[in-house]
Amino acid sequence: MPSRETYNSCLKTMYALRRFGIILGLNTIKRILTALGNPQNDFKSIHVAGTNGKGSVASALYSILLESGYRVGLYTSPHLVRFNERVCINNHPISNEDVVKSYQAVKRVHHGKRSPTFFEFTTAMAFYEFSRKKVDWAVIETGMGGRYDATNVIQPTITIITNVSMEHRQYLGNTLAEITREKAGIIKNRTPLVTAVKQDQARAIIRQVARKKSAPVYILGKNFKTRRNRPGEFSYYGIENTWPHMQTALLGAYQIENAALAIAASELLIKSRAKISHEGIKKGLKNNRWPGRLEIVSDQPLIILDGAHNLIAARNLARFLNANLGNRRITLVVGILDDKPFGAMLKSLLPECSRAIITRAKTDRALDPRRLYPVAQKIISDVSIVPDVASAFRQAAETTASDEVICVAGSLYVVGEAKEAIQKGLIKSVKKRKTR
Repeated sequence: MPSRETYNSCLKTMYALRRFGIILGLNTIKRILTALGNPQNDFKSIHVAGTNGKGSVASALYSILLESGYRVGLYTSPHLVRFNERVCINNHPISNEDVVKSYQAVKRVHHGKRSPTFFEFTTAMAFYEFSRKKVDWAVIETGMGGRYDATNVIQPTITIITNVSMEHRQYLGNTLAEITREKAGIIKNRTPLVTAVKQDQARAIIRQVARKKSAPVYILGKNFKTRRNRPGEFSYYGIENTWPHMQTALLGAYQIENAALAIAASELLIKSRAKISHEGIKKGLKNNRWPGRLEIVSDQPLIILDGAHNLIAARNLARFLNANLGNRRITLVVGILDDKPFGAMLKSLLPECSRAIITRAKTDRALDPRRLYPVAQKIISDVSIVPDVASAFRQAAETTASDEVICVAGSLYVVGEAKEAIQKGLIKSVKKRKTR
């Protein structure tokens, strides 16, 4: 008998779980997965944590494994436009029908003393779907932190910690040491760790945790290195290999660091007898796409979408704008979440821009634009508020010359709503860029 549950009704029920907020811990997710037959044990996995860059590294490894002929799953968050983006298999988000099937499977099992959070529910759905679709590998991005993140029930072949900085203090701790310990919680017994963590204190904590678990540690700048040759191209000096003329399709100088982490992880996978070639790594990096991160969606005017959701990401975006577009008029469409250092983020971004349109994403976590406005006005004079993202984006597009630039940033939620506006044809004056 067909179920009455539809895709939209499933999403509505899942989104309602957000009322429980963020509850870090593994008991509930373990109970759900046990009842499902522990699907997370049916495939090999790679676990990626960090403050910035974890999505880029995860997508690069996903692309490399696909180019190597494996059936691969990718679990990331948040999504930009559609929920299905969170769970991808072989370069395709799962279908609406698959969302319903995985939702029903998780709903049927006993959840224990409390209802699962939204992230716990969706993590269980992802693992169930990867098992059901018989993936060989799954690349799993943590949601927040690491030690008590719902994804930290897997037994990965490799773990990766991209970097560590101050974030989510109400959940992870008020010091760099506390936050590092939370992220180091993904390190597993005798499982290699690849990292780009730079701070001495953070490195010391990671080494300490790894030593207790007999986990080998490979550090960017020490065990493997890169040298930038030209934009997007670099030489890689690795754990066992030296590979010149490597390229990453992702924009931004910092993406070379992310690519290096993916290559180092690939070297270790090769040592563990995974069938990955140098050519597969090169093709994987060149074909990697990660939407919403320095993503160019139009050439006339030039429109750049970049989540830039915290201070480090905002600084990286500012450097990119300064280095590549310093002689062009830039309009910034910006909205920021309430747990971010919005003042410092605006002070990084706005000096590179001529105009700012402040907006607000459709999430309870979004800051009221009226809090951003006085800070922005002290930095540049041309500042306005348009509370709805689609309307703010439309206003920017309609008042920007074809040789100028629009940058949408500050939050992945803002970027997602901007992408949705483009897909729905709401931004009439934008000439969509041809896909490569």
